[in-house]
Amino acid sequence: MTALDIEYEEIGEILGEHWDRTLWGCAFEDFLTQGFDPDGVNIVDDYIKRRGWNEKVQSKTYMKALRTSVMSLYEASEIVPGQSMTLRDMVRGGEPLLVHEHSATQSLKTWDRIAARVVPMNGKYILAGGVLPFTLEGTTLFQKGFDDLCRQSRDEGIHADRDALLADAASLFTNAWLFDTLPKAMGLIAPMVYNSDGDELVFHSVRFPIAAGVTQTAIGTQLDTVKTLHRESATFWNWLGTKPTKRKDKKDGGVEFNSTMEDGTPILGNIEMKGRFVTLTVNSAERAKAGTPLFAKALGNLVRAPLTEIQTIDQMRADHEGNEAPQSVVPPEIATKLVHEMLDKSYRETLDQPVGMLGDITPRAASKSANGRVKLVEWLKYIENRSAQQPDDTDPMATYDYSWLWRELGVENERR
Repeated sequence: MTALDIEYEEIGEILGEHWDRTLWGCAFEDFLTQGFDPDGVNIVDDYIKRRGWNEKVQSKTYMKALRTSVMSLYEASEIVPGQSMTLRDMVRGGEPLLVHEHSATQSLKTWDRIAARVVPMNGKYILAGGVLPFTLEGTTLFQKGFDDLCRQSRDEGIHADRDALLADAASLFTNAWLFDTLPKAMGLIAPMVYNSDGDELVFHSVRFPIAAGVTQTAIGTQLDTVKTLHRESATFWNWLGTKPTKRKDKKDGGVEFNSTMEDGTPILGNIEMKGRFVTLTVNSAERAKAGTPLFAKALGNLVRAPLTEIQTIDQMRADHEGNEAPQSVVPPEIATKLVHEMLDKSYRETLDQPVGMLGDITPRAASKSANGRVKLVEWLKYIENRSAQQPDDTDPMATYDYSWLWRELGVENERR
């Protein structure tokens, strides 16, 4: 509340009633596990002692299990919607647990991460009510906070095990989740997106009207004389840059967006002829500034003075959200085959390209060391999970099978 300058009531207004109730539930479940001075009295123990006669056996069993529970961070896999899932404890380790759960399994995807209390109940494991979904950023926030808690405990000479530390860390989960989720919901965090030149992504469309009496054939012939253009079709060219000799450093907090040819040569933009216009499309002001005079000079009096349209990522997103998605004319089975073939090709190339999450080494190189394999498994789970985050479970991205990548890199035994 202090960091974001908001009142308590505003949290629910910003996130919605569902998350307001969930956060309250997380706090209440933490309260149920605490002992209070002067005698370390626990509310569950006291309630069962005084009023337990009024509760069913099953209810008392659940309350006792909840009373000794701790919240931890789990990674989900083997999800059977409406029935069960396997959860791996990312803090304490150990063997994964088969958890019987109806609601959360309806929306969770493979390798999703959740903060929750797993409690034993009549010979099986179930989830308590307070469940928070964690992003990669939220996970990093929590892990940093928990590492600080462990370090502080050691500095104070307290040699507590992870269960004892987690018992004190329940509020850390909700804080990490809120610091990740609230700013995004408030529109305060929008990561900058850059192209491979390090320029901020702002889309420019530079339209050259074709002069009267000039044919598309004449335009095409002239464009073919530009050495940096690569013709893809009768009306479409890629504007190519120079293949970098070394990987550029990414800007802090930024996301890189770029397109390349199969050999890694960067695509700076595109030239397309359509109707009576020749259109240069680029993704930054700097590229528009370089490309506009270049192609104006190359085309000379074949075209007239250009008009430029500029659109930010937010504007493109707003336009997209304001329009219904066009219906594909490609049969679903054909679309799935094409997308899967494209992903096969893309990932096969990626195996021999540096990856930021792997410390800027290739996946094949990462597979050669123990530390590299740890990062490799995290990266594979990340791309598989991102692919699964589709509104439609039949989407070709959601149905893509990543198992061959795990086998190819020799880490298939870690896919759990």
